[in-house]
Amino acid sequence: MTDKLIHFDKLDWEQPQEGVKQKIYSNGDKQLRLLRFSDNFIEHDWCTKGHVGYILSGEMKIDFNGQTKHYSQGDGLWIEAGEHCKHKLTVDKGHQAELILFESK
Repeated sequence: MTDKLIHFDKLDWEQPQEGVKQKIYSNGDKQLRLLRFSDNFIEHDWCTKGHVGYILSGEMKIDFNGQTKHYSQGDGLWIEAGEHCKHKLTVDKGHQAELILFESK
């Protein structure tokens, strides 16, 4: 039986690149990612992965191939996978964003 309570406070922060930190809980082919983006995060390449998540705090923008959407605390996001939904995340100067993503590995 798997643990029913995820202790994010006991997981170490990883920094996959400058401007973003994450904590990951994995179980089988599913995972939860707690992410913190700061204003120095730069997404160089378009992301074509799908994402489902919830903005816990702060605000951010996602550029969908020229069309920008604003997200802030309390917003959910549902991004389909594929080239037709390619996207890049940005955070305005002086801001940050914390969100949780529900993903398949």
